[in-house]
Amino acid sequence: MDKIETLVAAVRAEPGRFPDPVALTQAWGGSEASLAAALRRHYHIPSEALLTRARLARAKSHLLESELSASRIAKDVGYATTAAFDDDFQRFDGLPPSAYRALRRGQHFALRLPAGYPLGYLMRALGRDPQSVTERLVGNRYSAGLRVGADAYAVELTIGATRVAVSVDRPSAQLPRIHAIVVGLLGLDQETTAFAALAHALDVARLVQGRTELRIAQTSTVFDGLIWAIVGQQINLTFASLLKRRLMEKSGTPVANGLLAPPTPERVATLIPEDLLPLRYSRQKADYLISVARLISAGTLDLDALRTMSATRAERTLLAIRGLGPWSVNYLMMRSLGFADCLPLGDTGVTSGLLALFALEERPNAKKTLELMAPFSPFRSLATAHLWQFGKPLPE
Repeated sequence: MDKIETLVAAVRAEPGRFPDPVALTQAWGGSEASLAAALRRHYHIPSEALLTRARLARAKSHLLESELSASRIAKDVGYATTAAFDDDFQRFDGLPPSAYRALRRGQHFALRLPAGYPLGYLMRALGRDPQSVTERLVGNRYSAGLRVGADAYAVELTIGATRVAVSVDRPSAQLPRIHAIVVGLLGLDQETTAFAALAHALDVARLVQGRTELRIAQTSTVFDGLIWAIVGQQINLTFASLLKRRLMEKSGTPVANGLLAPPTPERVATLIPEDLLPLRYSRQKADYLISVARLISAGTLDLDALRTMSATRAERTLLAIRGLGPWSVNYLMMRSLGFADCLPLGDTGVTSGLLALFALEERPNAKKTLELMAPFSPFRSLATAHLWQFGKPLPE
């Protein structure tokens, strides 16, 4: 694992050194097949996608920190043409490089949606908790309280057929980070086309029918995902939403539009289990939640570092935390860290979807679930999202 992590770190630091997958394979020092297997296992990504994401990440740093031209930046990070750079930037970040550079100031931006984007599924996801005090969907306007580091903001998305206009309650130097949160919420950087092609190749095109561009909405922060993973264990969605709302009311930060931004880990770390018991938390849930907040507050658990780790190292790190089991960890890696090949084993939505998709006589056990999901690698996260929706009525 150390060898592939060293290579990926080098690519992320200087993507311009690797003009194509051939150069990547040469730096690996092994066969193309062995590199592909290592990237799939440890990073859930093929070589070409690794290069694209590393180039874009480095380019965004240049756009914010320098006055270099877009064409110069494109060349420096490894693009053969400026047109290819512009196309990738628009595809994965929803706007052109010039508009991204403008995020250094102001409080508004707009993102273009890809053709065929399933707005009905997005609206279903955004409006699934009408009693939430941190987010609200009214018509085509979605408002949310966001936590960006120590700062709290109110953000509003006006969702149209082809674009999403984003407005923040005040100008901020944090606008690039807010952009990243919205891109994650919309799932713009996910490989939907490749997954749909795989589904067709596996002769299960019915899995993606009517929602080829379905995305996994990412949580606004990793800590927000941790709260969901712990609070939602072994209870239904309605009760989990109630518990989360009560935590937000107790520890969140008021922002504009009557909403609350989620609390920081440091704020939750000051609580004791007795603070949450009157809110209908079990002592065990309260203890797990406060304990993980204290790990983060003490610096023992670095949430930002999880985003850059290999999937295998991130999984191992999270499994070592008391209160997080395999289902919770895979859910968190899929919904908050953006890893593409996660499977929340034992999830009833997954097994129900498989039961219907393959017309099974009985619900698959863990072994059978792994067997049926294996062909979808390295896109089992998107496969999971489609199985959650399979057989349900299409949203309006």
